[in-house]
Amino acid sequence: MNYLDKLNQVQREAASETEGPIMIIAGAGSGKTRVLTYRIAHLLHKGVDAFNILSLTFTNKAAKEMKDRIAEIVGGTQAQNIWAGTFHSIFAKILRFEAEKIGFIANFTIYDTDDSKSLIKTILKELGLDDKIYKPALVYNRISSAKNNLISSSSYINNKEITNEDKLSGKPRIGDIYQLYQKRLFKSSAMDFDDLLFNTNVLLRDHPDVLHKYQHKFKYIMVDEYQDTNYSQYVIVKKLAALNENLCVVGDDAQSIYAFRGANIQNILNFKTDYPDLKVYKLEQNYRSTKNIVEAANDIISKNKNQLKKDVWTDNEIGEKISLIKAQTDNEEGTQVARSIFETKMNNQISNGDFAILYRTNAQSRAMEEALRKSGIAYKIYGGLSFYHRKEIKDLLAYFRLTINNNDEEAFKRIINYPARGIGQTTQDKIIMSAGQSDRKIWDMIENLNQDTLGLNSGAIGKVNEFKETIKSFKITIKNENAYEAGHRIAVSSGILKELHSDKTPEGISRHENIQELLNGLKEFSEKKISEGGKGTLDEFMEEIALLTDSENDKNNNEPKVSLMTIHAAKGLEFPYVYIVGLEENLFPSQMSLNSRDDLEEERRLFYVAITRAEKKATLSYSTTRYKWGNLAYCEPSRFLKEINEKYIETTEKSKDENLSNVKKINLENNINKSNLFNSGNFTKVKKEIGSDESSFISDDLKILKTGMNVEHQRFGIGKVMDLEGEFPNKKATVFFQNAGEKHLLLQFAKLKIID
Repeated sequence: MNYLDKLNQVQREAASETEGPIMIIAGAGSGKTRVLTYRIAHLLHKGVDAFNILSLTFTNKAAKEMKDRIAEIVGGTQAQNIWAGTFHSIFAKILRFEAEKIGFIANFTIYDTDDSKSLIKTILKELGLDDKIYKPALVYNRISSAKNNLISSSSYINNKEITNEDKLSGKPRIGDIYQLYQKRLFKSSAMDFDDLLFNTNVLLRDHPDVLHKYQHKFKYIMVDEYQDTNYSQYVIVKKLAALNENLCVVGDDAQSIYAFRGANIQNILNFKTDYPDLKVYKLEQNYRSTKNIVEAANDIISKNKNQLKKDVWTDNEIGEKISLIKAQTDNEEGTQVARSIFETKMNNQISNGDFAILYRTNAQSRAMEEALRKSGIAYKIYGGLSFYHRKEIKDLLAYFRLTINNNDEEAFKRIINYPARGIGQTTQDKIIMSAGQSDRKIWDMIENLNQDTLGLNSGAIGKVNEFKETIKSFKITIKNENAYEAGHRIAVSSGILKELHSDKTPEGISRHENIQELLNGLKEFSEKKISEGGKGTLDEFMEEIALLTDSENDKNNNEPKVSLMTIHAAKGLEFPYVYIVGLEENLFPSQMSLNSRDDLEEERRLFYVAITRAEKKATLSYSTTRYKWGNLAYCEPSRFLKEINEKYIETTEKSKDENLSNVKKINLENNINKSNLFNSGNFTKVKKEIGSDESSFISDDLKILKTGMNVEHQRFGIGKVMDLEGEFPNKKATVFFQNAGEKHLLLQFAKLKIID
């Protein structure tokens, strides 16, 4: 029994209790994997046959690590005989054993997501449905959601509430697609990922002998991350455990963050209802983080009403306070975060690998990536692509490239038929082949399309000519407009914005947000260049981006790197130093989460997950302004910042005079009548906090501007005029801004309000 001595008292009690229903509520960093491992080892030590133990995890990596740890304790042979794996892998195995019972062959094919979407595309074509309306990804997600709720295709079609939803969304035939999709899968002896769970439920429901067999086989069942189970998984586990009720679930309701994938937090909250004689063990000692981090996280999650109460604590050192960074723009936020990482590295002699930057949406990585690149800090995007390597970004940049340089063959090939404009592969191949054979540039070919030499019909020639004229019109645009104006016009006129806006899947929404963020970057670039006396053209922007994307960061694969990821991707990970960025209302919490308490509480759990990833130091940041579709929007600090006790927070040097109490006052100050502000002695201070309403920000007549005057800039905030030189229209001002430093502004373009 010596192996149990390595556990604390509660961990040991949970690992030793093997009979009956058990729930282990495991706070962040409390060693739940260790407890699961030792619990299985204890079962084996008591003489339980390894073949009678089922351990369900959410990743294959977790299952492998568990088996490896058990092997160290009890030996490799027994560990290998345990049924340990993900829901999908375990039940795929059972389905192969029992395939004939539900009409399948044992070696059925498992379709991945791409296979499934490809089949849906084929079905749409056969049914004559527009794939712009019935987007394959959207249809796939709708079918997946139905299966995870155990709704078959026939039940789907006969459910008036569901079919009415489809009619209202303008997609009345999703039920027909679902039905045909299932028939085609069956005909191909194939199952998709969701079928692995759906068909397991069918198998256990329709074949009592099979249910009886596996109830007797799996005498002890353990489920990790139980808060992340969906309805289908819940039903399977409940059926398998019904005979012996030796069911142990491990999880933390405070870390339930996957509702968008179908996870149902009620599975863990209502577990006691299913098993009234339940034994509950709470793992409340955090071994990961400092006292400041643990107690601040407790402050946050305590605001949720819908939760299982626990008191997470730690014996670790008090540690540093949580830092709070306030920035004027998202680009400045990135710069401050990069500077903080550099200084922390130098002061503590640690590597890039000790840092993580977490954000709510993928689009936020742009500002962080650019700041890290400029600072020479190596980084990696965890669980995704670097901002400028994402497909939708490369597509729009390809339009920019071809507009600037008509001879860019790779850009031409990428966008000539995206979005789809009826220029098929055959037409493209003929143009490219003919250009190669005649040693001419592709653009020369399409400038002088010849039906006889290329063998193209008049319809194809007409479509290529339309594309050519579109690019030519963009060429005129970039000569007359700045980078943002030109980029926005191209994004709209090319059809890319419309294409992405109509895709309401989570992936489609993310791609649309990424395009929005690229346009935000264009806007900020244009304004910066113009304020400095330049033009801020699209070709200047592309040159700057080319230098960024050709950085050595993409080439040095072996050196430690700062990890950049969404908070969802960070679940289960930990880092010594964590930066959580973009803590603003409508960003985090997300605007889409503000319609119900349940959604808001999930956002708060997401923040809890983010802050508990940190071991030594957590840093929070927010920006007072962000560009949204080219408009400068003023941002309110996240309500989550106000939920942390001030004693756990310190501000950066940059904003030492603005402690957390300032953040807490912003809501009140935003509601103050502006007419009163002008009569207040604190006008400048309050004005700096809340900014000006963008729609009402009108520049004063700057011909009367004098050295020594105080002014306000829409983005840079409050400043003082230090110097003036030249005459209008080329007059320049040197202004020192309190939060942005010294700026040189060409007054014919600068928007400034004179304060005094």
